[in-house]
Amino acid sequence: MSTLDVARKDFLDVRRSKIVWFVAGLYAFFMILMIYFGQTNVPNPDIKTALRNLTGIGAMFIPLIALVSAYLAIAGERESGGVKYLLSIPNSRRDVVFGKYLTRAAVVTISILAAFLLSAGFAVRWYPSLEIETFVGVAVLTVLYALTYIAVAIGISAATASRSRAMGGAIGFFFVTNVLNLFGPLRLAINYVLNDLAGLDIAGNQIMFVQSVLSPTASYVNATDLVFPDSFRAVQSDVPWFLEGEMMVAILLGWIVVPIVLGLWRFERADLS
Repeated sequence: MSTLDVARKDFLDVRRSKIVWFVAGLYAFFMILMIYFGQTNVPNPDIKTALRNLTGIGAMFIPLIALVSAYLAIAGERESGGVKYLLSIPNSRRDVVFGKYLTRAAVVTISILAAFLLSAGFAVRWYPSLEIETFVGVAVLTVLYALTYIAVAIGISAATASRSRAMGGAIGFFFVTNVLNLFGPLRLAINYVLNDLAGLDIAGNQIMFVQSVLSPTASYVNATDLVFPDSFRAVQSDVPWFLEGEMMVAILLGWIVVPIVLGLWRFERADLS
């Protein structure tokens, strides 16, 4: 067997996960709701305003969809003993990790794109213009954002030997990089550690860059300037190069690679007996 064989087998299992489809359906519901109210609350409805508001909804919901779909992908198999069957077929441990990632990435991508297509159908009826380039741009960035949290979940799942540890790792990562980021404490903590404790006298833009490196959510929110060129940050002339949208996309791509590599490194050295 191979990576694709593992992915095909895993797809048959994950597609029956009701919790994944429930969270994805909830995200689609809120997307439609935001688009609906976006066209009723202003005299001249603009889909860009609704889509900008949707990035805030996506910043919270997308990690939940991704983590729920993937955090037990390998840890659950290790605890039940199913991973030994996968490795005896035979598959390499790398095949298992990459195959699981492909499956969960495909399921989450399908659910997100379905939500965007459904929302686009309503937007065509409710708005004078769909602004297709902006719509597609937000969809692409949102899928990329989801892929980062799937990579994190797979990395955690590969590095842990039980469901409880995988769940604890996923919840902890979500709380620190998402909840604390969206509500402000993460930035305050970074500033306290680097400036108050270390005395580095780092400027606000540099603090924001560190925050973006530590949090895929921060990178995603900052990257949306690429599809909203009239946003406040995007029209500023003094935005440093390391905070531009392209750099944020590069950071998101790094968040796809690094967790999987680290998880695979731990998984290949784990004793499965």
